[in-house]
Amino acid sequence: MHRTLWALGVGLCMTAATAQAQGITRHEALADVYPGAAIRAEQLFLTAAQLRQAAAVAGSEAPSPLVARYLASRDGRLIGRAYVDTHVVRTKKESLLISLDADGRLLRIDVTAFLEPPEYRASEPWLRQYRGRALTEDLGLNRAIRPIAGATLTARATNAAVRRVLAIDRILDTGDHP
Repeated sequence: MHRTLWALGVGLCMTAATAQAQGITRHEALADVYPGAAIRAEQLFLTAAQLRQAAAVAGSEAPSPLVARYLASRDGRLIGRAYVDTHVVRTKKESLLISLDADGRLLRIDVTAFLEPPEYRASEPWLRQYRGRALTEDLGLNRAIRPIAGATLTARATNAAVRRVLAIDRILDTGDHP
């Protein structure tokens, strides 16, 4: 009996830990950020020139030329775009869903997977400081963005992801590439 209860307790703890590591699902996040919108998923491949330009503007290279993007529309009008950025924080991966409005300003960042220890995960209040921001020189740690005490690598990885997404969005939205 004790072993059964112990095994059940361990199973519940592991399930809770897995759910915390995974974060919110993309579907849940998209429905929350763009309520009532039609969401269309697409996969795009950046050209070598687009990759170089995005890296120059963002200050970090994209992990892949493959871009996963969601287009949100309401009444036939584009209201926003969301991008998935998967990267390594320390030694393990994190996936962020970075949602933008129609003008390319950041609406929200959702952590959809975080495989590092939970104490290194960025908090929701910390992520909120990106809301309403666009890609500028000031979009950086110790500038417009406060760092995270004890989770410097997470803060750096998140800031790099946000800058990459904003740069890629600008290139794809305006066709601004060499």
